[in-house]
Amino acid sequence: MVVLKSPDEIGKIRQSSIIVAEILQGLAGLVKPGATTRELNNYAETEAHKRGARPAFKGYNGYPFALCTSLNQEVVHGFPSEHPLKEGDIVSLDFGVCYKDYFGDSAVTLPVGRISETAANLLRATEEALYRGINEAKENNRVGDISFAVQNHVERLGFSVVREYVGHGIGRKLHEDPPVPNFGVRGRGIELKPGMVFAIEPMVNEGTHKVKVKPDGWTVVTADGKLSAHFEHTVAITENGPEVLSTLV
Repeated sequence: MVVLKSPDEIGKIRQSSIIVAEILQGLAGLVKPGATTRELNNYAETEAHKRGARPAFKGYNGYPFALCTSLNQEVVHGFPSEHPLKEGDIVSLDFGVCYKDYFGDSAVTLPVGRISETAANLLRATEEALYRGINEAKENNRVGDISFAVQNHVERLGFSVVREYVGHGIGRKLHEDPPVPNFGVRGRGIELKPGMVFAIEPMVNEGTHKVKVKPDGWTVVTADGKLSAHFEHTVAITENGPEVLSTLV
């Protein structure tokens, strides 16, 4: 069941989402060769608590960390570690909080120092695809319009979209209905109405769209070992069009 949020509830989701955006901005300043993803995790958790928020992922279905850190061929749900980041890596940071009973969720993929042209193109394409999807998140459109916009942009540039993991509704729960795939057909799926709030999150691979899960039971990697990128925003459907809640500008 899709829950429509009141303007007051959207305001509360915005508060949570801004906390996430602030912390991701702080994390971006820490991503450099020699830093560890465990350090990034500790920063995110500490900063959430400073703001009176609870990290949304820690303990969620048993996930043991506050931050998901997915490196290079890792798609999503990567575990923070003591392994230092290296020049040329890309690292996806996915973070969420619960603040005053409402959730916010966002993700970015960041370069570690200078990266390859292929990696830079992948990051650019994935972020562009996110905004192509957001632009379709408007009243009277359908979920499939978001999905198609993401997939069409990604595949036109020679990359692929992950099928097994999708965006989602968000509010009093971290994951709510409806699922928001990054592939689909225009005009399909539920009709979009003001009050819906989605986490739209393209996961885009350099090579095949196929993925597999590592033995830790969480970390998703590309099946061919090629790079993957992930960008995400929490977005409200309003009468005036899509409103990105997880941004500082």
